[in-house]
Amino acid sequence: MSGAHSIEIERAYDVDDAAVLPDWTALPGVVQVDAPEVRELDARYVDTAEATLAHAGVAVRRREGGPDAGWHIKATRPDGRHEWHWPLDATHPAPGEDTAPAVPHEVAAALAAYASGPYLPLARIRNHRIAHLLRDAAGDVVAEVVDDHVIARNERTGAESTWREWEVELGPTAPADTAAFFAAADALVAAAGGRVAASDSKLARTLSL
Repeated sequence: MSGAHSIEIERAYDVDDAAVLPDWTALPGVVQVDAPEVRELDARYVDTAEATLAHAGVAVRRREGGPDAGWHIKATRPDGRHEWHWPLDATHPAPGEDTAPAVPHEVAAALAAYASGPYLPLARIRNHRIAHLLRDAAGDVVAEVVDDHVIARNERTGAESTWREWEVELGPTAPADTAAFFAAADALVAAAGGRVAASDSKLARTLSL
């Protein structure tokens, strides 16, 4: 595939509305938590009528808001969730409430290994996100933590849901022992009243509605 490529290694947690973020400096290697950054995200997912991409473990979305606004393809693999990113294209305007975004040619070409169009609305996920960067003693990013308040709609069934979750995603200077890092994160979240999320992605949770 073309497009900027990255691998996400992260863990999501289900939390109640009243949950309070823990002190993330208790995590291995973390000595500083940056001030919060608020992001308003609006993602439109598309798929074939037969949900071919979803069955293959692949997702494609057009997302507005945040530092990585644009088109994304995500594919789950044993070493993590691979993501390819393209910037928003001014020649493909934002969709209306009941229409799918027009998939740019370069994104459609990257999807050709899995499916071909036409692509129809699959889900819409809006998210009020509060993000914190976690840094080590040198000021490098160990991880990013986000506090998400989600409004999701399954476009195939019309069902809607809201929930809150936290995500911890490893950064460039994450500790080598990632199992120990996430075990420490699990313990912190559990002490705050949270638990490891029942679903590994917001889209999967939305499609179960």
